[in-house]
Amino acid sequence: MTSPTRIASSGSRIALAVISVVLCGATATAWAQPYSARRTADVVQLEDARSATVVSILPGVGNIAFSMKVKGHEVLRWPYESVEQFKSRPGLSGIPFVGPWANRLDEQAFYANGKRYPFDMDIGNIRGAIPIHGFLTTNDKWQVVEFESDEASAWVTSRLEFFRQPAWMKQWPFAHTVELTYRLKNGELEVHTQIANASAEPMPVAIGFHPYFQLTDSPRSAWTLALGAKTHWLLAPNKVPTGETESSAVLFPDRRSAVLDDYDLDDVFSDLERDANGRATMSVMGKSQRLDVALGPNFRSVVVWAPHPENRGRGSQNLGATAPAAGGGNAGQTQQDRNFICIEPMAGITDAVNLAQKGRYSELQTIPPGGTWQESFWIRPSGF
Repeated sequence: MTSPTRIASSGSRIALAVISVVLCGATATAWAQPYSARRTADVVQLEDARSATVVSILPGVGNIAFSMKVKGHEVLRWPYESVEQFKSRPGLSGIPFVGPWANRLDEQAFYANGKRYPFDMDIGNIRGAIPIHGFLTTNDKWQVVEFESDEASAWVTSRLEFFRQPAWMKQWPFAHTVELTYRLKNGELEVHTQIANASAEPMPVAIGFHPYFQLTDSPRSAWTLALGAKTHWLLAPNKVPTGETESSAVLFPDRRSAVLDDYDLDDVFSDLERDANGRATMSVMGKSQRLDVALGPNFRSVVVWAPHPENRGRGSQNLGATAPAAGGGNAGQTQQDRNFICIEPMAGITDAVNLAQKGRYSELQTIPPGGTWQESFWIRPSGF
Protein backbone atom coordinates (compact mmCIF):
# COMPACT_ATOMS: atom_id res chain seq x y z
CA MET A 1 0.00 0.00 0.00
CA THR A 2 1.30 3.45 -0.91
CA SER A 3 2.02 5.60 2.11
CA PRO A 4 0.19 8.93 2.60
CA THR A 5 3.56 10.72 2.64
CA ARG A 6 4.45 9.43 -0.82
CA ILE A 7 1.00 10.41 -2.19
CA ALA A 8 1.41 13.98 -0.88
CA SER A 9 4.92 14.20 -2.34
CA SER A 10 3.72 12.96 -5.71
CA GLY A 11 0.85 15.44 -5.67
CA SER A 12 3.21 18.30 -4.86
CA ARG A 13 5.44 17.41 -7.81
CA ILE A 14 2.43 17.40 -10.13
CA ALA A 15 1.27 20.75 -8.81
CA LEU A 16 4.73 22.26 -9.25
CA ALA A 17 4.92 20.89 -12.77
CA VAL A 18 1.57 22.45 -13.65
CA ILE A 19 2.62 25.81 -12.18
CA SER A 20 5.89 25.65 -14.11
CA VAL A 21 4.08 25.01 -17.38
CA VAL A 22 1.66 27.88 -16.73
CA LEU A 23 4.46 30.30 -15.88
CA CYS A 24 6.52 29.29 -18.89
CA GLY A 25 3.49 29.71 -21.09
CA ALA A 26 2.80 33.16 -19.68
CA THR A 27 6.43 34.17 -20.19
CA ALA A 28 6.40 32.90 -23.75
CA THR A 29 3.17 34.80 -24.45
CA ALA A 30 4.61 38.02 -23.01
CA TRP A 31 7.72 37.60 -25.14
CA ALA A 32 5.72 36.81 -28.27
CA GLN A 33 3.31 39.73 -27.70
CA PRO A 34 5.29 42.42 -25.88
CA TYR A 35 3.08 45.35 -26.88
CA SER A 36 0.16 46.84 -25.04
CA ALA A 37 -2.05 49.94 -25.29
CA ARG A 38 -4.22 51.12 -22.41
CA ARG A 39 -6.19 54.17 -21.41
CA THR A 40 -6.54 55.41 -17.85
CA ALA A 41 -8.65 58.53 -17.36
CA ASP A 42 -7.07 61.21 -19.58
CA VAL A 43 -3.88 59.34 -20.50
CA VAL A 44 -3.16 56.76 -23.19
CA GLN A 45 -0.07 54.61 -22.65
CA LEU A 46 1.81 52.51 -25.20
CA GLU A 47 4.27 49.91 -23.91
CA ASP A 48 6.98 47.77 -25.46
CA ALA A 49 7.97 45.24 -22.79
CA ARG A 50 11.02 43.96 -24.68
CA SER A 51 12.74 47.34 -24.79
CA ALA A 52 11.18 48.50 -21.49
CA THR A 53 9.77 51.58 -23.24
CA VAL A 54 6.56 53.34 -22.19
CA VAL A 55 5.06 56.33 -24.02
CA SER A 56 2.31 58.43 -22.41
CA ILE A 57 -0.01 60.69 -24.43
CA LEU A 58 -2.57 63.25 -23.29
CA PRO A 59 -5.12 63.58 -26.14
CA GLY A 60 -7.16 66.20 -24.27
CA VAL A 61 -4.29 68.69 -24.14
CA GLY A 62 -2.98 69.10 -27.66
CA ASN A 63 -2.61 65.35 -28.11
CA ILE A 64 0.86 65.81 -26.62
CA ALA A 65 3.10 62.83 -25.91
CA PHE A 66 4.44 64.03 -22.57
CA SER A 67 6.56 61.06 -21.50
CA MET A 68 8.80 58.49 -23.14
CA LYS A 69 10.59 56.36 -20.59
CA VAL A 70 13.28 53.88 -21.59
CA LYS A 71 14.24 51.50 -18.78
CA GLY A 72 12.97 54.14 -16.38
CA HIS A 73 14.91 57.01 -17.98
CA GLU A 74 12.80 59.95 -19.22
CA VAL A 75 13.88 61.20 -22.66
CA LEU A 76 11.24 63.95 -23.01
CA ARG A 77 11.30 67.22 -21.09
CA TRP A 78 8.01 67.79 -19.27
CA PRO A 79 8.51 70.16 -16.31
CA TYR A 80 5.27 69.36 -14.48
CA GLU A 81 4.57 67.40 -11.34
CA SER A 82 1.28 65.94 -12.51
CA VAL A 83 -1.20 65.75 -15.36
CA GLU A 84 -3.50 68.01 -13.37
CA GLN A 85 -0.82 70.69 -13.06
CA PHE A 86 -0.12 70.49 -16.79
CA LYS A 87 -3.82 70.79 -17.64
CA SER A 88 -4.14 73.86 -15.42
CA ARG A 89 -1.32 75.77 -17.20
CA PRO A 90 -0.22 73.87 -20.31
CA GLY A 91 2.85 74.96 -22.24
CA LEU A 92 5.25 73.68 -24.85
CA SER A 93 6.84 70.46 -23.61
CA GLY A 94 7.00 66.77 -24.54
CA ILE A 95 6.11 66.38 -28.25
CA PRO A 96 3.63 69.11 -29.21
CA PHE A 97 2.02 69.35 -32.65
CA VAL A 98 2.35 72.87 -34.04
CA GLY A 99 -0.18 74.21 -36.54
CA PRO A 100 -1.65 75.40 -38.74
CA TRP A 101 1.81 76.89 -39.10
CA ALA A 102 5.01 76.19 -37.18
CA ASN A 103 7.39 78.84 -35.89
CA ARG A 104 7.17 82.51 -36.96
CA LEU A 105 5.39 84.53 -39.58
CA ASP A 106 6.79 87.92 -40.55
CA GLU A 107 3.43 89.71 -40.26
CA GLN A 108 -0.07 89.27 -38.89
CA ALA A 109 -1.16 87.52 -42.07
CA PHE A 110 -0.23 84.64 -44.35
CA TYR A 111 -0.32 84.05 -48.10
CA ALA A 112 -1.88 81.17 -50.00
CA ASN A 113 -2.54 80.80 -53.71
CA GLY A 114 -1.41 84.37 -54.29
CA LYS A 115 -3.89 85.83 -51.81
CA ARG A 116 -3.18 87.55 -48.51
CA TYR A 117 -5.18 86.35 -45.49
CA PRO A 118 -4.98 88.85 -42.58
CA PHE A 119 -5.57 87.54 -39.07
CA ASP A 120 -8.37 88.82 -36.87
CA MET A 121 -6.32 89.82 -33.86
CA ASP A 122 -9.45 90.52 -31.78
CA ILE A 123 -10.32 86.81 -31.56
CA GLY A 124 -7.38 86.33 -29.20
CA ASN A 125 -6.02 83.00 -30.42
CA ILE A 126 -3.18 84.77 -32.27
CA ARG A 127 -1.01 87.37 -30.57
CA GLY A 128 2.01 89.53 -31.28
CA ALA A 129 3.45 91.41 -34.23
CA ILE A 130 5.34 88.26 -35.20
CA PRO A 131 2.77 85.45 -34.71
CA ILE A 132 4.38 82.18 -33.64
CA HIS A 133 3.35 78.51 -33.56
CA GLY A 134 -0.26 78.91 -34.64
CA PHE A 135 -2.98 78.15 -32.09
CA LEU A 136 -3.40 74.37 -31.88
CA THR A 137 -0.62 73.34 -29.49
CA THR A 138 -2.67 72.71 -26.33
CA ASN A 139 -6.23 72.56 -27.70
CA ASP A 140 -8.81 70.14 -26.26
CA LYS A 141 -10.54 69.13 -29.53
CA TRP A 142 -8.58 65.96 -30.39
CA GLN A 143 -10.67 62.78 -30.40
CA VAL A 144 -9.17 59.31 -29.98
CA VAL A 145 -10.42 57.12 -32.83
CA GLU A 146 -8.33 54.01 -32.13
CA PHE A 147 -5.85 52.64 -29.63
CA GLU A 148 -4.68 49.10 -30.05
CA SER A 149 -1.79 46.67 -29.90
CA ASP A 150 -0.83 43.47 -31.66
CA GLU A 151 2.24 41.27 -31.92
CA ALA A 152 4.05 43.93 -34.00
CA SER A 153 3.38 47.30 -32.29
CA ALA A 154 1.17 49.44 -30.06
CA TRP A 155 -0.49 52.60 -31.36
CA VAL A 156 -3.05 55.33 -30.80
CA THR A 157 -4.68 57.46 -33.50
CA SER A 158 -6.46 60.74 -32.77
CA ARG A 159 -8.31 63.09 -35.09
CA LEU A 160 -8.60 66.87 -35.09
CA GLU A 161 -11.51 68.22 -37.16
CA PHE A 162 -10.21 71.71 -37.76
CA PHE A 163 -13.17 72.70 -39.94
CA ARG A 164 -15.63 72.45 -37.03
CA GLN A 165 -14.13 75.43 -35.16
CA PRO A 166 -15.32 78.84 -36.48
CA ALA A 167 -12.57 80.76 -34.65
CA TRP A 168 -9.93 78.58 -36.28
CA MET A 169 -11.48 78.79 -39.74
CA LYS A 170 -11.59 82.60 -39.41
CA GLN A 171 -7.80 82.64 -39.07
CA TRP A 172 -6.91 79.80 -41.47
CA PRO A 173 -9.85 79.39 -43.87
CA PHE A 174 -9.02 75.93 -45.19
CA ALA A 175 -11.33 73.14 -44.09
CA HIS A 176 -9.20 70.17 -43.16
CA THR A 177 -8.76 67.24 -40.80
CA VAL A 178 -5.58 66.11 -39.06
CA GLU A 179 -4.96 62.53 -37.95
CA LEU A 180 -2.01 61.85 -35.71
CA THR A 181 -0.77 58.34 -34.88
CA TYR A 182 1.80 57.49 -32.23
CA ARG A 183 3.18 54.00 -32.88
CA LEU A 184 5.68 52.19 -30.64
CA LYS A 185 7.63 49.38 -32.29
CA ASN A 186 10.97 47.78 -31.42
CA GLY A 187 11.70 50.52 -28.91
CA GLU A 188 11.23 53.24 -31.55
CA LEU A 189 8.40 55.79 -31.53
CA GLU A 190 6.91 56.78 -34.88
CA VAL A 191 4.86 59.99 -35.03
CA HIS A 192 2.73 59.91 -38.20
CA THR A 193 0.66 62.84 -39.45
CA GLN A 194 -2.01 62.83 -42.16
CA ILE A 195 -3.82 65.97 -43.27
CA ALA A 196 -6.89 65.82 -45.52
CA ASN A 197 -7.87 69.01 -47.36
CA ALA A 198 -11.64 69.38 -47.75
CA SER A 199 -11.35 72.88 -49.20
CA ALA A 200 -11.99 73.91 -52.80
CA GLU A 201 -8.47 75.41 -53.07
CA PRO A 202 -4.96 74.05 -52.46
CA MET A 203 -3.95 74.32 -48.80
CA PRO A 204 -0.36 75.21 -47.87
CA VAL A 205 1.37 72.82 -45.48
CA ALA A 206 3.31 74.67 -42.80
CA ILE A 207 2.90 72.38 -39.78
CA GLY A 208 5.64 71.01 -37.58
CA PHE A 209 6.48 69.45 -34.23
CA HIS A 210 8.44 70.86 -31.31
CA PRO A 211 9.87 67.87 -29.35
CA TYR A 212 11.84 68.56 -26.18
CA PHE A 213 14.55 65.94 -25.66
CA GLN A 214 16.86 65.21 -22.75
CA LEU A 215 19.49 62.67 -21.76
CA THR A 216 19.91 61.44 -18.20
CA ASP A 217 23.47 60.12 -18.21
CA SER A 218 25.17 63.53 -18.48
CA PRO A 219 24.45 67.29 -18.40
CA ARG A 220 23.81 69.39 -21.50
CA SER A 221 27.42 70.61 -21.46
CA ALA A 222 28.58 67.05 -22.23
CA TRP A 223 26.15 66.37 -25.09
CA THR A 224 27.14 66.35 -28.74
CA LEU A 225 24.94 66.99 -31.76
CA ALA A 226 25.06 65.35 -35.19
CA LEU A 227 23.22 67.49 -37.76
CA GLY A 228 22.12 65.91 -41.02
CA ALA A 229 21.46 69.19 -42.87
CA LYS A 230 23.58 71.05 -45.42
CA THR A 231 22.02 74.53 -45.46
CA HIS A 232 21.71 77.12 -42.69
CA TRP A 233 19.20 79.97 -43.13
CA LEU A 234 20.31 83.42 -41.97
CA LEU A 235 17.82 85.20 -39.72
CA ALA A 236 16.77 88.83 -39.38
CA PRO A 237 16.64 90.36 -35.87
CA ASN A 238 12.99 89.23 -35.62
CA LYS A 239 14.16 85.62 -36.08
CA VAL A 240 12.56 85.26 -39.51
CA PRO A 241 14.76 83.98 -42.39
CA THR A 242 15.98 86.71 -44.71
CA GLY A 243 16.10 84.36 -47.69
CA GLU A 244 19.90 84.23 -47.54
CA THR A 245 21.62 80.94 -46.78
CA GLU A 246 25.05 79.55 -46.05
CA SER A 247 26.58 76.13 -45.65
CA SER A 248 25.84 74.52 -42.29
CA ALA A 249 29.57 74.00 -42.02
CA VAL A 250 29.96 77.71 -41.26
CA LEU A 251 28.07 77.29 -38.00
CA PHE A 252 29.09 73.65 -37.45
CA PRO A 253 32.65 72.94 -38.64
CA ASP A 254 32.08 69.42 -37.33
CA ARG A 255 28.43 68.58 -38.08
CA ARG A 256 28.88 64.97 -36.97
CA SER A 257 29.99 65.73 -33.43
CA ALA A 258 29.37 69.33 -32.35
CA VAL A 259 29.84 69.93 -28.62
CA LEU A 260 26.58 71.50 -27.47
CA ASP A 261 28.32 73.54 -24.78
CA ASP A 262 29.79 75.67 -27.58
CA TYR A 263 26.36 76.62 -28.93
CA ASP A 264 23.36 78.82 -28.17
CA LEU A 265 20.98 77.62 -30.86
CA ASP A 266 17.70 78.77 -32.35
CA ASP A 267 18.50 78.01 -35.99
CA VAL A 268 16.78 76.87 -39.19
CA PHE A 269 18.22 74.26 -41.55
CA SER A 270 17.24 72.64 -44.85
CA ASP A 271 18.74 70.46 -47.60
CA LEU A 272 18.50 67.51 -45.25
CA GLU A 273 20.82 64.57 -45.91
CA ARG A 274 18.73 61.50 -46.72
CA ASP A 275 19.42 57.78 -46.56
CA ALA A 276 18.15 55.18 -49.03
CA ASN A 277 14.70 55.32 -47.37
CA GLY A 278 14.50 59.09 -47.69
CA ARG A 279 15.05 59.69 -43.99
CA ALA A 280 17.26 62.44 -42.58
CA THR A 281 18.68 61.79 -39.12
CA MET A 282 19.69 64.24 -36.39
CA SER A 283 21.24 62.85 -33.21
CA VAL A 284 22.07 63.98 -29.70
CA MET A 285 24.58 61.92 -27.72
CA GLY A 286 25.58 61.86 -24.08
CA LYS A 287 28.01 59.66 -22.15
CA SER A 288 26.43 56.44 -23.45
CA GLN A 289 22.85 57.41 -24.25
CA ARG A 290 21.81 58.51 -27.73
CA LEU A 291 18.63 59.76 -29.38
CA ASP A 292 18.28 59.58 -33.16
CA VAL A 293 15.48 61.67 -34.70
CA ALA A 294 14.75 60.60 -38.27
CA LEU A 295 12.61 62.79 -40.57
CA GLY A 296 10.66 61.46 -43.54
CA PRO A 297 11.01 63.19 -46.94
CA ASN A 298 8.00 65.52 -46.55
CA PHE A 299 9.64 67.13 -43.53
CA ARG A 300 11.82 69.50 -45.53
CA SER A 301 13.38 71.50 -42.70
CA VAL A 302 14.50 71.24 -39.11
CA VAL A 303 14.82 73.86 -36.38
CA VAL A 304 17.31 73.20 -33.59
CA TRP A 305 16.57 75.08 -30.40
CA ALA A 306 19.05 74.59 -27.57
CA PRO A 307 19.47 77.79 -25.52
CA HIS A 308 22.72 77.86 -23.56
CA PRO A 309 22.27 78.10 -19.76
CA GLU A 310 24.89 80.86 -19.68
CA ASN A 311 23.59 82.69 -22.77
CA ARG A 312 26.80 82.14 -24.68
CA GLY A 313 27.99 80.24 -27.71
CA ARG A 314 27.48 80.23 -31.47
CA GLY A 315 24.01 80.38 -32.94
CA SER A 316 20.94 82.60 -33.27
CA GLN A 317 19.31 82.19 -29.83
CA ASN A 318 20.14 85.73 -28.70
CA LEU A 319 19.63 87.37 -32.08
CA GLY A 320 17.23 90.27 -31.56
CA ALA A 321 17.12 90.41 -27.78
CA THR A 322 13.52 91.66 -27.69
CA ALA A 323 12.17 88.91 -29.96
CA PRO A 324 10.74 85.69 -28.47
CA ALA A 325 12.78 82.55 -29.07
CA ALA A 326 12.03 80.71 -32.31
CA GLY A 327 11.70 77.61 -30.21
CA GLY A 328 8.80 79.25 -28.39
CA GLY A 329 9.95 78.45 -24.86
CA ASN A 330 7.63 78.73 -21.90
CA ALA A 331 7.28 82.14 -20.35
CA GLY A 332 9.39 82.58 -17.24
CA GLN A 333 11.81 79.87 -18.23
CA THR A 334 15.02 80.03 -16.20
CA GLN A 335 18.57 79.11 -17.01
CA GLN A 336 18.21 76.02 -14.82
CA ASP A 337 15.48 74.78 -17.18
CA ARG A 338 17.80 74.54 -20.18
CA ASN A 339 19.02 70.97 -19.88
CA PHE A 340 17.24 70.02 -23.13
CA ILE A 341 17.44 70.22 -26.90
CA CYS A 342 14.58 70.65 -29.36
CA ILE A 343 15.00 69.00 -32.75
CA GLU A 344 11.91 70.20 -34.60
CA PRO A 345 10.62 68.47 -37.77
CA MET A 346 9.05 71.07 -40.06
CA ALA A 347 7.17 70.73 -43.35
CA GLY A 348 8.91 73.94 -44.48
CA ILE A 349 11.27 76.54 -43.09
CA THR A 350 10.16 79.28 -40.73
CA ASP A 351 7.77 81.70 -42.51
CA ALA A 352 7.58 79.32 -45.48
CA VAL A 353 4.13 80.50 -46.63
CA ASN A 354 5.14 84.16 -46.79
CA LEU A 355 8.67 83.65 -48.08
CA ALA A 356 7.26 81.53 -50.91
CA GLN A 357 4.97 84.42 -51.90
CA LYS A 358 8.03 86.71 -51.99
CA GLY A 359 9.98 84.26 -54.15
CA ARG A 360 12.54 83.51 -51.42
CA TYR A 361 11.55 79.90 -50.75
CA SER A 362 10.82 77.24 -53.35
CA GLU A 363 9.88 74.14 -51.33
CA LEU A 364 6.46 75.11 -49.97
CA GLN A 365 4.15 72.09 -50.10
CA THR A 366 0.41 72.26 -50.77
CA ILE A 367 -2.46 69.78 -50.59
CA PRO A 368 -4.81 69.78 -53.60
CA PRO A 369 -8.58 69.96 -53.00
CA GLY A 370 -9.71 66.56 -51.76
CA GLY A 371 -6.11 65.42 -51.37
CA THR A 372 -3.97 64.37 -48.41
CA TRP A 373 -0.49 65.02 -47.11
CA GLN A 374 1.26 62.60 -44.80
CA GLU A 375 4.62 62.05 -43.21
CA SER A 376 6.36 60.53 -40.17
CA PHE A 377 9.30 61.14 -37.95
CA TRP A 378 10.88 58.57 -35.66
CA ILE A 379 12.56 58.76 -32.25
CA ARG A 380 15.06 55.97 -31.63
CA PRO A 381 16.78 55.76 -28.21
CA SER A 382 19.91 53.64 -27.70
CA GLY A 383 22.55 53.11 -25.03
CA PHE A 384 20.07 53.07 -22.13
